[in-house]
Amino acid sequence: MVSSAGPLAGIRVVDLTAVVMGPYCTQIMADMGAEVIKVEPPEGDITRYVAPGPSPGMNGVFVNVNRGKRSIVLDLRSDHGRAALRALIETADVFVHSMRAKAIAKLGFDYESVAAINPRIVYTNCYGYSRRGPDADRPAYDDTIQAECGLPAVQKQLTGDATYVATIMADKVTGLTALYAIMMALFHRERSGEGQELEVSMFETMASFMLVEHANGAMFDPPLGPAVYPRTVAPNRRPYETKDGHIAALIYNDKHWRAFTDAVRPSWNSDEYATLQMRAKQIDVVYGLVAQTMRERTTAEWLALFAELEIPATPINTLDSLFDSPQLNAAGMFETIDTPHGKVRFPGVPTWFSRTPGHVRGYAPELGADTADILAELGLSSDAETTVVDGNSPDSVNNRSVGATEAAAELA
Repeated sequence: MVSSAGPLAGIRVVDLTAVVMGPYCTQIMADMGAEVIKVEPPEGDITRYVAPGPSPGMNGVFVNVNRGKRSIVLDLRSDHGRAALRALIETADVFVHSMRAKAIAKLGFDYESVAAINPRIVYTNCYGYSRRGPDADRPAYDDTIQAECGLPAVQKQLTGDATYVATIMADKVTGLTALYAIMMALFHRERSGEGQELEVSMFETMASFMLVEHANGAMFDPPLGPAVYPRTVAPNRRPYETKDGHIAALIYNDKHWRAFTDAVRPSWNSDEYATLQMRAKQIDVVYGLVAQTMRERTTAEWLALFAELEIPATPINTLDSLFDSPQLNAAGMFETIDTPHGKVRFPGVPTWFSRTPGHVRGYAPELGADTADILAELGLSSDAETTVVDGNSPDSVNNRSVGATEAAAELA
């Protein structure tokens, strides 16, 4: 029997994160059935305002990583706001924040304070840097973390220019890391009944991520080589130019290499290139030779040959073309839902569960849309001072807030 509830049904998440790292983590939890309550300051998550949208504070980035959540506006510098959050924590399974350590402690919601309210809670700190190091209080964003973990340096080895990769990789990788950490802690709690504190930091996460393959010879004592995986920084490692366009192909293992050379360049079946180990020692030379050969045929001709030889190859997609991908659509990647602004086609859940599948559970909430309902569920009054203004900026937003002073949201 297939359940529409999702594997995290019954889990309540109190989400004090902003921008992308934390919200991406909790968005996946919402897709998988968790009730995610997004706690926002009166001005809202700043990501509401990074791009235009169909209504104030509802642009594509924010809507995508906050879909299926509820929004409550609490001014955590007010007694009423803090009391409401404490009541919410009593009902929660998971508490996630992306404030710096000093800021969350000043508000009275560090781990010790939260665990005193709810000892079973899984409390997750999403930081820029681990508290155990000298950089604990430094601010961080995706660009600075990309630089610090070495991404622009390896890009320079590949292209000649020190560039960021064209996606907010540090935010998303750290969000996924926070997700798996929370799942492990919930599994431990299921077996033991114990809650605990987690720390997930961008720099440490991305350093680990980059060193998976790039640690290479530098791992050994004494080092056997520099910290770099040569294949990925070979200057000729790029999509191949064909007669009429470009193609991505990886003629990598010995089976693929023999099939390719037998069909195209039998002379390359020599001792010089015969094995993967031999090719790896001169990988940029090999890429260059293949690049010259690729210019001899059209993209369609190469795709047909590679399909016949079972060599991984593909044309180069644009991001827009992903929405029309036969593979993604057949796999049910996209989910269209009705919203107050018309139909929205979401990139949905990339994983498949035979019994408890996830799915997009609704549009992202307007700022404070659920404040009154959540307070009522907690048995609290919403009669505190309320701000309702019109506009499309952090200082002028349609919202319903508990307390009117600025919240202490310091992003990691």
